[in-house]
Amino acid sequence: MKLSRFPPLGALRAFHCVATLLSFKQAAQQLNVSATAVSHQIRVIESTLECRVFERNAQGVRLTDAGKLLYAGTQAAFSALETSVNNIERARRPPTLTITTTSNFLTNWLVPRLTDFKARFPHIDLHLHTSIEKVDLTQRTVDVAIRYRETPEDELHNTLLYEDRFAVVASPGLAVRTLNDLNPVTLFHVENRHVPAASPDWQHWKTRYGPADLMVGKGLFFSDETHALQAAVAGQGVVIASKLLAEDLIKRQMLVMPFDCSLPGANYYLVTMKDTAERPDVTAFREWIVGAMRGTPTSHDGN
Repeated sequence: MKLSRFPPLGALRAFHCVATLLSFKQAAQQLNVSATAVSHQIRVIESTLECRVFERNAQGVRLTDAGKLLYAGTQAAFSALETSVNNIERARRPPTLTITTTSNFLTNWLVPRLTDFKARFPHIDLHLHTSIEKVDLTQRTVDVAIRYRETPEDELHNTLLYEDRFAVVASPGLAVRTLNDLNPVTLFHVENRHVPAASPDWQHWKTRYGPADLMVGKGLFFSDETHALQAAVAGQGVVIASKLLAEDLIKRQMLVMPFDCSLPGANYYLVTMKDTAERPDVTAFREWIVGAMRGTPTSHDGN
């Protein structure tokens, strides 16, 4: 088609609106113009194309065969234009990175370090999501997941962050120095740990390290490791906790780790969809968290 026979964009917009609504009156209301103005734009199209695009009768408005062909084109064209405009608007907004993880990891490790991330990447806005349920990344509701697992997920892009271990931690005020010192203090139990398969609980500890007379069936029971750690800080008992999650409390001398021995844990992985793994904001976050993890004491202690 020669350019001179291409209908004006304004007329095509009016046609598209009428074709969608099959009503000149409703199209005029949506376009905020008069019905006469809409009719004029349709006459411009029909004059340019030298054919009718609508038929009007007592039953209403319907597309002619030529009108159906034109409507298929305007649907594709205006949809593409809408996508382009949305992409331009999205590109002008600061990048937003949605991260899902457990509340324990978010509270005890990630949140205390977010100031450093924002200082390094002030243009990236983070949306932080916590869930005890595994979020399906294929739904595209989140960009990055930090998961606690024993093995990587083959269908996703995996970055190993930390190989965890569990150790006994307690308030310095309890003066726990030997294994026998565990007998008179309250044992904290964290329930619903699904990984690792060999749960790092007091029975596991007693079997491996003792003392042989430790009463592992008594104490306080928590459904959340963060709450158990806070109770330990308050000097109410001792808990077998993730070395990673207890790290900051130990550095601040609010907790001590009286024994060198520990129990094996699982691994922290950063996972994304493979097609978003190299996205600039995802890459920035991954490189930052890997670097931050390097400052964490090694999980390998030979036990």
